[in-house]
Amino acid sequence: MAMAEREQIKPLAPTGYQTSSSGEEKILAKHSKFHHRKCIKCFGCFTALLLIVAVIMLVLAFTVFHIRDPMVRMNALTLTNLNFSRGALSQDVNVTLIAEVFVKNPNAATFRYDNSTTTIYYHGATVGEARIPSGKAKARRSVSLNMTVDIIPSKVLAVQNLSSDLILGQLNVSSYTKITGRVKVLNIVNKHVVVDMNCTITYNILSREIQNQDCHPDVHV
Repeated sequence: MAMAEREQIKPLAPTGYQTSSSGEEKILAKHSKFHHRKCIKCFGCFTALLLIVAVIMLVLAFTVFHIRDPMVRMNALTLTNLNFSRGALSQDVNVTLIAEVFVKNPNAATFRYDNSTTTIYYHGATVGEARIPSGKAKARRSVSLNMTVDIIPSKVLAVQNLSSDLILGQLNVSSYTKITGRVKVLNIVNKHVVVDMNCTITYNILSREIQNQDCHPDVHV
């Protein structure tokens, strides 16, 4: 009977062991809360960093990386040495057309243009041509391109409509200018640009001045 009673009675856990186990649980709980807060802070910092990067990229997309088309226009046209005497054009003197092309670059990067050409037409016949050397328009700057086109008198005289134009006292000439170039931003964004500009010119024979000019630039990307 005494033996059975001793087997049924189980010793209680020491008081010191219970206190130690409760302390470890508190430490683990505190450590878990600290780790959880640290994760939240890290996630918040990462999210804020992503938002800052997104805002910076958005601003760059609408400013630096946003490439706008260069603006091209014909500022002035001048015809020199175009003299008619008794209905005839002297072939000993070179007739020249001086054109001033204005290029404005509104971008935050340089606009570089290649060798370009200007062709002069008289009633559909090519009577002169000139080349524009390559160059560049710096960021948010403008540049003027001066061209001198030599018009071949023999080709003007070969046009059948010349006699009727002499009677009217005016010559209708047209020009075509093509400028190709590109705008590159940090070797990331590269935009190819082609500008076609067609002009019509009315030259008054009596006053020896350009009476009217009308130019229309067309930009392709």
